[in-house]
Amino acid sequence: MATQRLTLAQAIIKYLLNQHVERDGHENQFFSGTWGIFGHGNIGGVAQALQQYNTDMPYYLSRNEQAMVHSAVAYAKMNRRMKAQACLSSIGPGATNMVTGAATATVNRVPVLCLAGDYFAERVQSPVLQQLEFPFTQDQSSNDTFKPVSKYWDRIQRPEQAITSLPEVMRILTSPAETGAAVLALPQDIQTYAFDYPEEMFRKRIWSIPRNRADTTSIERAVAWIRAAKTPLIIAGGGVRYSAAEDALMSFVEKTGIPVAETHAGKGSLLFDHPLSLGAAGVSGTEAANIIAPEADLIIGIGTRFTDFPTSSKTAFRHPNVRFININVFEMDAYKHAAIPLVGDAKVTLEELAVAVGDYQVDSSYRQRCQQLNKKWNEEVERVYGAAMTPISQGEVIGAVQASADPKDVVVTSAGSLPGDLLKLWRCKDSLSYQVEYGYSVMGYEIAGGLGAKMAAPDREVYVMVGDGSFMMMNTEITTAVQENIKLIIVVVNNDGFSSVGRVSENVGSLGFGCHYRYRGNSGAYDGDVLPVDFVKICEGLGAASVKAENLADFKKALITARASTKTTCIVVNTDWDERVPGYASCWWDMATAHTSENQDVNAAREIYEKEKSAQRYLMVPGAPFQS
Repeated sequence: MATQRLTLAQAIIKYLLNQHVERDGHENQFFSGTWGIFGHGNIGGVAQALQQYNTDMPYYLSRNEQAMVHSAVAYAKMNRRMKAQACLSSIGPGATNMVTGAATATVNRVPVLCLAGDYFAERVQSPVLQQLEFPFTQDQSSNDTFKPVSKYWDRIQRPEQAITSLPEVMRILTSPAETGAAVLALPQDIQTYAFDYPEEMFRKRIWSIPRNRADTTSIERAVAWIRAAKTPLIIAGGGVRYSAAEDALMSFVEKTGIPVAETHAGKGSLLFDHPLSLGAAGVSGTEAANIIAPEADLIIGIGTRFTDFPTSSKTAFRHPNVRFININVFEMDAYKHAAIPLVGDAKVTLEELAVAVGDYQVDSSYRQRCQQLNKKWNEEVERVYGAAMTPISQGEVIGAVQASADPKDVVVTSAGSLPGDLLKLWRCKDSLSYQVEYGYSVMGYEIAGGLGAKMAAPDREVYVMVGDGSFMMMNTEITTAVQENIKLIIVVVNNDGFSSVGRVSENVGSLGFGCHYRYRGNSGAYDGDVLPVDFVKICEGLGAASVKAENLADFKKALITARASTKTTCIVVNTDWDERVPGYASCWWDMATAHTSENQDVNAAREIYEKEKSAQRYLMVPGAPFQS
């Protein structure tokens, strides 16, 4: 057997270079590059290998290990999971900084490979710098913290173990159902050890991405439910986009007349101007979707996890006889809500359903009502976009960005109030134009995510919209964008605090306590003057062109300038903490509220909470307060 003598690290990189994926006859190389920050734990191993193979495996220097995983997440999302990137860290804090990014990948079901430096396997040097010690075992390190947030985890203790571990990494990363973060813990000495690897290991391998079909009997049962439904509703999730099932969804909708509401991951599955598009579902939903959802007698979930936001904490679907059909490649999601599980690919399952339902159509009055709600909602969006408020409202900011963007341009955000407002207001004219991470709702994702999205789609303008809270948590990837000459348009929306969680604090009766970016006052609360944070100078200091927009006219001019530029530009705009895009219709989020308090605002909030919670599905005694 022919062999090649390589270090473990060299073997890993060479193996990754030869992995390809194929779906529907289209083939591409799976890994397009590696992010990293070098340190002890990788400098003589994977870092050396990347330097050796840099021509074929580009290396990108990040400023924060969490951020580089977020960039890789956004890159894979934008590529419908058909391409991925690897991320490399040193030991200890470098590795644990990647844990949040790994969780983001796994929650969102997006492929990312984390190569985490680990301590010396030979242990002679222990304890080394940055090593956690445990009195009960020698076989544990900081990297064990990846286990609950990963879909695959392995510690390579001998160089030949890569021969069996790397194919398992690829099996997970290319699985439509099981994908997420794959983590290899790599002891720093073992990375440098050489082994005679079989040359067969480095031959080109093509991983076929399957389009699994749902069970025939289950489809027959689902068809019977659909044909019996009077007011069905589709909830389109990320599985629609990852399957590239948008055309199949539109054909099914136009044939049957069933309207569509969307999750964050599924936004753009049906474009905003389709007459049967009801927009966002649930807590951050549109009035159209939240009027129809409680009346629906059948919910068809497509590629969605049914988290508490699209279900309004299980209060959205109130029809007494509501039933569920779930199309999903992941079995656990397909079975949720006691559904008929159609465990299979969204595209082919929709195509088969479209044939199987025959001539079924919803009643014309239901179709017309949904179309009227679509039209009414678009009128509401226009109203919010043109509110003409002082200071400028967040809705107006979104409207100005929308007006500045071409149909294929991309908006990126993650946490705070921006995701909810964008979900309601952003008009998807292209199925990939909305790249908002909300599975993990991780603060600090925004700029790093924008970087990954732009790397995946360099022909599109990428607008990063980030609140001041998230910006303060992680803004360093502005420098990475400048370094790599990757242009972003970054809109920093400053309302002097955590306005989104502040609203939740108000809803539970705590009046926004601890959520304002102000000096601490005599009362012990942050109720003094606003902190004088200069976001323009911060952005300039990180290398970007920066400007502050004082009003809507200034903001629109700044967007024009930023769009014409070839360099990353940051536009800072102030909004009002108290001004918010409202909630619409049946939008409620179960945010646990104190059962009793000396604060009467809290007690009043608890009364409202118990009333709202009484509409929640699966309560043993509807309306009964929890008893400890």
